Amino acid sequence: MGNLDIIRKKGKLSPTDVIFLDKGIVNILLQCVMSLQGMLYALSLETFYIRQVFVFMNTSIYFLIYYNFWLTFWLSAHYYTSITNLSYGFFIWLKRIVSNFLSQLLFLTALGMFIVSVPSFWAVNAESLIQSSVNSTKASVIGLDKVFSYFVPADILGANLPFCLSLLCLVLTSSFLLRHIWRVKNKESGSTRPNLQAHVTALRTIFFLLLMFTFFCMSRVIFYLPRSSLSIFLWNLQLLSPSVEAAVIFQASNKLRRIILRRFWTRSWRNTEA
Repeated sequence: MGNLDIIRKKGKLSPTDVIFLDKGIVNILLQCVMSLQGMLYALSLETFYIRQVFVFMNTSIYFLIYYNFWLTFWLSAHYYTSITNLSYGFFIWLKRIVSNFLSQLLFLTALGMFIVSVPSFWAVNAESLIQSSVNSTKASVIGLDKVFSYFVPADILGANLPFCLSLLCLVLTSSFLLRHIWRVKNKESGSTRPNLQAHVTALRTIFFLLLMFTFFCMSRVIFYLPRSSLSIFLWNLQLLSPSVEAAVIFQASNKLRRIILRRFWTRSWRNTEA
């Protein structure tokens, strides 16, 4: 709703708004799929372990998680190119690409994560489920080898690579901003005072997203280890992660805060008048 208001007034979304819009859609879908998976696990194990249902839930969750991680990287890259304003050719090219072709980049990223996760995950999970139902140690070992031979490259492309790139952008942006502040305090010629509040908000947003990124991955790894008393607790925390990320996005966008608060207070005032 907030982005529709922006489109109606300005006709075009900024790169930050486009990424926030995509993250919002991904968070809604991820929250729905994870909640449905949790309800099936708690209320109907027979339905949960039906092959088509089990594989659909897992492949959908992995696709949404991987795409969300890459959205965090593109947000980090946008902040980096906006804050640093470096004059090197590569950074000028990267800033032009992010500013002018962000929608195409996000579409290609989603398509790439679909190719990485959904078709192959479906085949690997389906095969492992079939083999697990057969009482054969050899078949189980072969199925496990195939699962790990695919999951490791998929995790590298879908999780490890965007995390490392986002962390690199965060470190480079922080170091550039600190050096710039130091130059301003020492009154070097040509240095202008940066918009510290906006820059701090950007860095804080990336830091919180990466922190959630790390915690979410660790909790999923622990969750799939042999059952312990932490499993239910970790699953509930994973269910909260899309809502927490929505709160991070909310604090990062002044425009969204103003639009949502204005709608809330307008409706409250109308109800009071009625």
